[in-house]
Amino acid sequence: MWSFRAWRRRRILSRSPYTTRHWHEVRGRLPILDGLSEAEEQRLFQRAILFLHHKRLTALLGVELDELDRLTLAAMAELPLLHLADLDWYQGFHEIVLYPDDFVSPQRHRDAAGIEHEWDAEHSGEAWLQGPVILAWPGVQSSGGWDAYNLVIHELAHKLDMLNGDANGLPPLHRNMYIEAWATAMQSAYEQLNAVLDANPEAHTEIDPYAAENPAEFFAVTSEYFFSAPDLLASAMPEVYRQLGLFYRQDPLARLLRLQQDHPDYRDTTNG
Repeated sequence: MWSFRAWRRRRILSRSPYTTRHWHEVRGRLPILDGLSEAEEQRLFQRAILFLHHKRLTALLGVELDELDRLTLAAMAELPLLHLADLDWYQGFHEIVLYPDDFVSPQRHRDAAGIEHEWDAEHSGEAWLQGPVILAWPGVQSSGGWDAYNLVIHELAHKLDMLNGDANGLPPLHRNMYIEAWATAMQSAYEQLNAVLDANPEAHTEIDPYAAENPAEFFAVTSEYFFSAPDLLASAMPEVYRQLGLFYRQDPLARLLRLQQDHPDYRDTTNG
């Protein structure tokens, strides 16, 4: 049966200025994609092109952005969606704004006593409900390796979280998932992390302590680790890794372990 959506998709792809040569260069920038199958790479390449067609990348003064930079960012953005049906998961925003450096953002929080606190905080990225995604360009450039850091995935995880409304650490789950299992895994690991930091704010934690800020940041940070340091996340929080595997329908840890087995010189968590 003829589909306008499929026809439009083919039309966008056929008119794309990007070639396999561009993709080969992008692949050299992103060790995080190592180990994907040929079919997965082809799907990711196409989805990255579609991402750039539907989302506007706005570079502020001080950010030099070329076509390869755009495709690199788009590839990281689409990696979490690689095995999800094409259902407009990144709805609710049309623009990514790239800052030349970290930026100051006004923050507001009402505590349990009803007292409202306001302050300025320096951020590398922000994602607002029905608003643009803001990324510091140095953070984007530092993303893409197996080193427990990916600003693009972190901020876009917030957008997935917001599909149910305000970010609260609960994105729309698939039919084969159970909210009780998700809540148990996430809440237990979140509370354990907070207990460690409450006892000693300077304690060494196996994942970034920023995950303890709130459930929304916990989901974003653990999503970031799921793709960029799956071995660390699976070791520290195995049930969280399992739930994220069900949600993203991927197993980056298995891919990383295959790479380490097939390539003895492949560095465990810091590549690229």
